[in-house]
Amino acid sequence: MYINTRIRVFIDVLKSLSRYGRFRVGIAIIAILIALSLISLASPPRYKQWYVYPKDRPPQLTSSIDMILGTTTNGRSVFWIMVNALANSLCIGLLTALIGSHIGLLIGLLAGISRGKTELGFILLIDSFVVLPGLPILIVLALALKQSMTIHTIPLILSVIAWAWPARNVRSIALSVMSRDFITIASFSGIKFRSILLYEVMPYVLGWHLTNFINTIIWAIGMETALAIFGLSILSEDTLGTMLYWVLNFNALFRGLWWWILPPIVLLILIFIGFYLISVSVSTYLNPRLRGGVA
Repeated sequence: MYINTRIRVFIDVLKSLSRYGRFRVGIAIIAILIALSLISLASPPRYKQWYVYPKDRPPQLTSSIDMILGTTTNGRSVFWIMVNALANSLCIGLLTALIGSHIGLLIGLLAGISRGKTELGFILLIDSFVVLPGLPILIVLALALKQSMTIHTIPLILSVIAWAWPARNVRSIALSVMSRDFITIASFSGIKFRSILLYEVMPYVLGWHLTNFINTIIWAIGMETALAIFGLSILSEDTLGTMLYWVLNFNALFRGLWWWILPPIVLLILIFIGFYLISVSVSTYLNPRLRGGVA
């Protein structure tokens, strides 16, 4: 019964969100990108090898799927690079959001409900990471761990920076909720503190956490792209960032190899637009003052 109620609530929320045109557009964009990334499961093993295909060939729409988007200067199929890069970038964004945003949620909650020296310790920890310059720290970490970086360790590196701002915001929300009268009444009524935290405080935090989770995906993909352009990502695997790295490394822009340049740029733009539209729709739905409007 409890599970069925939760499922009905989830379906009702989706129906409410689907009233927003921008949410439908965002979901459609992300669904198309996910479907495109799933094609990477059918990639031929040879697609990673250099000079398997003729180099610098423009798109050949009537040829095989390997040549549908042309080839690169190092003789690789742009189509297979693109779908694998998209899958890996989405994986990096999702894993970073799962790790970083949830660490921020946990530390923010602990900081919001703690008192005394424990609270001061959490505040010092959070503020120390908040004031750190994100990109330089990530560059240093990437340089130090470059030999052991994989698609699954890059999210761990990004999460070092990703958790601080969410923790600070969650702490602010938790402090605001904990100071309200119904929390005091619940406490004096003998309700356990764990129940107060789960059933009274968490509902105020989870809405913001969902929006932050979506935004963290965007941030992580953008930061991995920045690291890759500097040559600090895992260059042996395809991501949208490493695609741009090789584009710049082989001067594809000046040589007019547009079929190699456009795919990563277009996909990055679509990722940012799709997740942004979803994030804005969720924020609007969670705000009672804006919920009535449909756009």
